[in-house]
Amino acid sequence: MKLSLKGKNAFVGGSSKGIGKAAAQELALLGANVILVGRHAETLSATMTQLDTSQGQKHEFIVVDFSDANDVDRKACLLAGQQTIHILVNNTGGPPAGPLTEATPEAFLQAFNNHLICNHLLVKAFLPGMKESGYGRIINVISTSVKQPLDGLGVSNTIRGAVANWAKTLANEVGPFGITVNNVLPGATMTGRLEEIARGRAAKAGISTDEVFESWKQGIPLRRIGKPEEVGAAVAFLASPAAAYISGINLPVDGGRTKCL
Repeated sequence: MKLSLKGKNAFVGGSSKGIGKAAAQELALLGANVILVGRHAETLSATMTQLDTSQGQKHEFIVVDFSDANDVDRKACLLAGQQTIHILVNNTGGPPAGPLTEATPEAFLQAFNNHLICNHLLVKAFLPGMKESGYGRIINVISTSVKQPLDGLGVSNTIRGAVANWAKTLANEVGPFGITVNNVLPGATMTGRLEEIARGRAAKAGISTDEVFESWKQGIPLRRIGKPEEVGAAVAFLASPAAAYISGINLPVDGGRTKCL
């Protein structure tokens, strides 16, 4: 199986922690040069020292604020003028939890900007290089909510669905150039965001966070919470040459929790 990404450059959003960091680590293990992306230079720098360099990879990081689309566009265009980005991993922290009926218009607009608009700007910047090099992988880390909405995540459910449809449309348009576009859908994965949601639900229900996690586990056929590296491995596979004929799909990495095909 052709998994090597040696000589390929990967831009990984939200890669100082959680799923983004795990994806960056897995891509580096396959030989990619990784550009870490996030808001804090200190955590990005620390993460960069943890990436594999045994195949001569050269890693770097860029400080970007995804709440500022102009900042994303400016820095992405600058980077694209310096090097070809072969792999784009769109990964941004999800909107705050809460019921749909209590969401403000501003919350939808901010989430739409952070996720769909910034994703689109990155694609616009990196797509010419992918076409010219003959290699392109666009991977969006979203959520199983695009298949089955999750209770208490009203804004997230809405925006993730928009990103999934944007991605499917994009896959159809860039396919003739040999560029693939896929969505990875993490289920319950042990990240800071999941812990935050667990604390919120525990406080609301008057129970412990351990009890919240246990109730979640009972709804997962594999009876456990996922690990970030398990999602990262799925991202890395879809970025590899072995996945060249996989495009336009939603891939749940959720221990079987999602109840639809």
